[in-house]
Amino acid sequence: MKQIRHFLTLLDLSKTEFQQIIERAIELKAMRKAGEIYAPFPHKVLAMIFEKSSTRTRVSFEAGMAQFGGHALFLSSRDTQLGRGEPIEDSAKVISSMVDIVMIRTFAHQKIVDFAKHSSVPVINALTDDYHPCQLLADMQTYWEHRGNIQGKTVTWVGDGNNMCHSYINAAKVLDFQLNIACPEGYDPDSDLVAKNAERVTIFRDIKDAVHNSDLIVTDVWASMGQEEEQKAREKSFVNFQVNPAVMSLANTDALFMHCLPAHRGEEISENMLDDPSSVVFDEAENRLHAQKALMEFLLNASQ
Repeated sequence: MKQIRHFLTLLDLSKTEFQQIIERAIELKAMRKAGEIYAPFPHKVLAMIFEKSSTRTRVSFEAGMAQFGGHALFLSSRDTQLGRGEPIEDSAKVISSMVDIVMIRTFAHQKIVDFAKHSSVPVINALTDDYHPCQLLADMQTYWEHRGNIQGKTVTWVGDGNNMCHSYINAAKVLDFQLNIACPEGYDPDSDLVAKNAERVTIFRDIKDAVHNSDLIVTDVWASMGQEEEQKAREKSFVNFQVNPAVMSLANTDALFMHCLPAHRGEEISENMLDDPSSVVFDEAENRLHAQKALMEFLLNASQ
């Protein structure tokens, strides 16, 4: 019986595998830039289940599967309601019997765990309320391209202790870097996750202290999808947690800036931050395509 590899969090990869995927993503990017056609998966089908909408996630996965010679099937929340009407295990068994790989973007992380448990093909977490591991593949590829290995470096996460923050904690564990988290009280990441990684994660209440000696600064919107009703309260709580050129000047001179997008200029970043010399945000966005292609190739080959 074949072994099925899933990608639900970054902890599903060893350090060696994570680095192999990054290196492969860089190779695939160079091949595409050179105009090389590489279609190793003709007739393979990726099912993309979206219960949360997204621009970058859909475009990158759909384009990536097409470039591999396969096909991507888009299923919106209207087309499939995981666990509503039909149990998740039934949906997983049926959908996975017809396709070769599944990507899910949903709310509760347990949904994707349950789906993967009953799936006969690889399942990729394209975002849940708890984790966003695909974005970290792109972020780490981007850092690697610009600065090399991130091992031993210091990264500062600024803002909400959300799914991106949780994935940065996991990345710090797998790739061996220090993580500073600058967030207001009441918006801390999961306490159990922080406790498990206490030797490499430090929480700060002052952004200036957090970014000192940092090699990479990362942030996200103050109110994520589904939190729009909290926008006003969050604006007050996060008012001192904006990333701008003055904040970047407190980090190491060659520090990079990343944001998973979409960005709200004038809120979590200053109006000009995406154009700052330290910003690699648009490289980071493009790398969603290349990193996810490398991930799909890895999972499909590992599950043959």
